[in-house]
Amino acid sequence: MTVQDSATLGRRETNSRGTLLAGLAVVSFSVSFPATAWALEGFGPWTVTGVRGVLAGLLAAAMLLALRIPLPGRQHWPGLLVVAGGCVLGFPLLTALALQTSSTAHSAVVIGALPLATAAVSAALTGKRPSGLFWGAALLGAVATVAFTLHRSDGTPTTGDLFLFGALLLCAAGYAEGGRLARHMPGWHVISWAVVAALPCTALTVLLALPWEPVHPTAKAVTGMVYLAAVSQFAGFIAWYRGMAVIGVLRASQIQLAQPLLTLLWAVLLIGETLSPSAPVTALLVVGCIAVTQRARTHA
Repeated sequence: MTVQDSATLGRRETNSRGTLLAGLAVVSFSVSFPATAWALEGFGPWTVTGVRGVLAGLLAAAMLLALRIPLPGRQHWPGLLVVAGGCVLGFPLLTALALQTSSTAHSAVVIGALPLATAAVSAALTGKRPSGLFWGAALLGAVATVAFTLHRSDGTPTTGDLFLFGALLLCAAGYAEGGRLARHMPGWHVISWAVVAALPCTALTVLLALPWEPVHPTAKAVTGMVYLAAVSQFAGFIAWYRGMAVIGVLRASQIQLAQPLLTLLWAVLLIGETLSPSAPVTALLVVGCIAVTQRARTHA
């Protein structure tokens, strides 16, 4: 085997690991909406947002202190604040508010459009220009996923749609900026410093929300809250940002096209929703789109 062949094999193995990490993150994120629905059975939306952020922030702070991780450079803090605002505060709050009036299936619409939005934001931030094939496959996958989830909710807009649209924009910015930062520091550092930076806001949210929102800490509600804090808000992002750092934000974001379908599967298993017969057809189409975007090249 030549040196060039070894280098090519090494790159392929690295890309495979990055794809696996991004895929594991998508699986973990796909449970977020059902877990939020569980948490909302015992807590209000503001309380859910604050508590999950505080718990994740304390977990991250303990790890950072135990491992004596130095503070990020000043040049990284603007990006970390974007991640905190989009992924720790904005998306969790707006989706929790939306889930008060929208079903899990309908709310999954925001996830269907998220990969395309993330790719667009990343392209704007990095100056990369994805190929036409990339955009075509991404758009087709997003349209198929959105059409499927809208069909699941009979295509009727809900009062939570504005919340979902806002959540989409904020999360796309947080994903893209976090993926960029993960090229300069470990992915777990990115999300750790982001949830720590958000601690003053999440702690204040808890203090203000608890006296006003009802609290019924059932086993299901507490389980949902713990999952949101430990996995959706922290562990999942470690794998996600690392995966994006390896294979790129644009390609990693397209793996998330499968997330709405996974969310619907969990909704069936955990919440008891009925799965549409069109799910297998949509799943095959989305998998095909992901395969195309993974092969499509981008150029600076």
